[in-house]
Amino acid sequence: MATRTVEQKKREAKVAYDAYLAECPSRQLLDRISDKWVTLVMCALQDGPLRYSGLAAKLAGVSQKMLTQTLRSLERDGLVERTVTPSVPVRVDYELTPLGGSLLIPISHVKEWAEHNMTSVQRARELYDAVG
Repeated sequence: MATRTVEQKKREAKVAYDAYLAECPSRQLLDRISDKWVTLVMCALQDGPLRYSGLAAKLAGVSQKMLTQTLRSLERDGLVERTVTPSVPVRVDYELTPLGGSLLIPISHVKEWAEHNMTSVQRARELYDAVG
């Protein structure tokens, strides 16, 4: 069996994860990180850990079920860490992992872009709907 260098392994991994290919698992990750609740949860955690109730208060309109599902998926993907502190009542904090922090930069730019350009998008929608 031939020994591969680190560089060869990196090149092979890059080929193995091509989001343009239908069977590529990176598509699932793109689907996850393009979710609005994922974006909002991660941006809410950018200043440090928050408890579940703090996240729920910050994210207007999120249901308990959706917030729980989002946090679990982020934890499963290694983007958010859940810390349980034994107390009465039990304290649970959520914070970004280093991997989550590395995604925060581009994801926060997308959020800011949406906030900054919403007026232009609304105008374009109105024009499109008026013609169609």
